[in-house]
Amino acid sequence: MPRVAVPVTQISRAGVAPPTPTNGDATNHHSVQNNGRVILLVANAGESAPRTVTLRLPGVVDGQALTPKTVTVPASASRYIGPFPTDAYGATLQVDVDHADLKLSAFGI
Repeated sequence: MPRVAVPVTQISRAGVAPPTPTNGDATNHHSVQNNGRVILLVANAGESAPRTVTLRLPGVVDGQALTPKTVTVPASASRYIGPFPTDAYGATLQVDVDHADLKLSAFGI
């Protein structure tokens, strides 16, 4: 199955309503269109355990895959993550979640 797309909500001075978060899919994972000015809001809806979001780096160095960036989100907490330079993360950000408790929103600035 393809990755689940997370829509990007553009922030404006006029204001925007918060988007409906995308439910975490620990099987198919997620993708976000990335222009280098994207911020992720990752919320852990679980009340008992921290959860991990992994941001994949698509490149290789000397034939070795790059180590992905991981962020731990405490139980019942949220984290803003980003921005993601396109030269490192690509035009399509690949986001993996370890549990459906994670809810994703993406914002363009």
